[in-house]
Amino acid sequence: MGISLSPSTILSGQGINVSSVVQQIITSQSGELSVWQNEGTTLATQDGVLEGIENDLTNLQTAVAALADPSGALTAVAATSSNTAVLNVSTPGTNSTVPAGNYEVQVNGLASAGAVFSAPVAGGANTSFLTNGATSGDIKLQIGAGATATTQDIQITQGSNDTLTSLASYINTQSTANNWGVTANVITDATGSWLDVQSQNTGSTGALAITSNTSTSLAFTSSGGTNATITVNGVPYASLSNTLSTPSIPGVTLTLSSTSSSPVEVSVGPNVNQITSDINNFVTAYNTVVSDINAQYQVDPTGGVPAPPLESDTSLRSLQSSILNDASYALPGATGSTTVNSGLINLASLGINMNNDGTLTVGTNAAGQTLAQIVAANPSAVLNFFQNGSGTGFANSFNTDLTNLTDPTIGPLNVDVTQNEATQQTLTTNISNFQTQLSGEQTQLTQQYDSVNASLQAYPLLLQEITETLGTLGSSTSSSGALVAGGPTLTSGL
Repeated sequence: MGISLSPSTILSGQGINVSSVVQQIITSQSGELSVWQNEGTTLATQDGVLEGIENDLTNLQTAVAALADPSGALTAVAATSSNTAVLNVSTPGTNSTVPAGNYEVQVNGLASAGAVFSAPVAGGANTSFLTNGATSGDIKLQIGAGATATTQDIQITQGSNDTLTSLASYINTQSTANNWGVTANVITDATGSWLDVQSQNTGSTGALAITSNTSTSLAFTSSGGTNATITVNGVPYASLSNTLSTPSIPGVTLTLSSTSSSPVEVSVGPNVNQITSDINNFVTAYNTVVSDINAQYQVDPTGGVPAPPLESDTSLRSLQSSILNDASYALPGATGSTTVNSGLINLASLGINMNNDGTLTVGTNAAGQTLAQIVAANPSAVLNFFQNGSGTGFANSFNTDLTNLTDPTIGPLNVDVTQNEATQQTLTTNISNFQTQLSGEQTQLTQQYDSVNASLQAYPLLLQEITETLGTLGSSTSSSGALVAGGPTLTSGL
């Protein structure tokens, strides 16, 4: 479109608006710049969508890899106790080496910490317990039992550690410095004050006893220091602690709380809740990716809503085809067979069904069984469907494909992003060069039109001077002596 100027305005001395004229010229030449900028915006939008789908695809790979891991989600085991008031059980979570089975556990005794305590001292906690006239004494404390027991010699000195309070302090200091593993306290109640020494360990290693007591009036009693004793399916076990494991139930930890008059049943088997939860996590991650892709093909037929940024992206079509094919995978040799892997040959046989839009729904299989029921009934077949030694399981195959699809170099979405970024860089360079060119042209045009504008603004004054000069030409004197103008008269209307 041309630039329009009013002759009456520019010849009146007002001149022209140089900035406006130059900007109109530059704008008329900037159409290509707008095209480049719009293209860059489109590419940036596509990159954002591609990176979002790639992130969801990576999450899907994580979920599938968990199902392909030989020591992962599908090997989750759980143990239960029929009487948690007597004992609780725990497992390492995922460990295919923990054997399933039912076990009868009889708790006959609990492990206890050893203790020795004195009879009450009538005079109180700060009265000397040395016998009359004695200035020293000796107490020997045995810690542990049997061949591993040790004896600690506690020498009593008048005025130093001959009261319950000072003796308790002395024992605690020595225990800390020499790792005796005991704690001493003075207890005061209605009967008086007495010394209480408690082992920091349970079982026979924590048994305490006074084996010698010389020149003191203290009388000691021992208690505790016993091992936990149980039987598992009739086989006896002893433990220093109330938290123990036994070879009879490998991989399972028992925590004892009470003795029992009858056996407690411990059941060990696949953790159905954990396994179904991890399979559901896969379904959720898969549906997220499929929904991401589907959103790019939801075109408004009226044109009222702009087409999605990746509507014509061929890499996205390829990705869609790959994961739909992966989700339709069946175990080798399963076609037309109901005996392969006990009939658990594809997702549908697990009650995971594909919808018309390619997403999955966890429901029931053709026999009306839920996923949880199938896992509980045949956990080994479920495991073999997802992963097996030959690497032909559903998760094995899907994980291999996802590794390629998410590869930072050859993954289709990553290739798209790389190509977009290269194009964006080229556009950025072109835009920068073009803007530099326009800036130089704008400077040149401004200088030119500033000169033109100066001439236009001077035009009325020049016209006046010319008119006045011409007005004096051809003048003559009349008979009366007056000058008579004989030349032409110029006006600005010429």
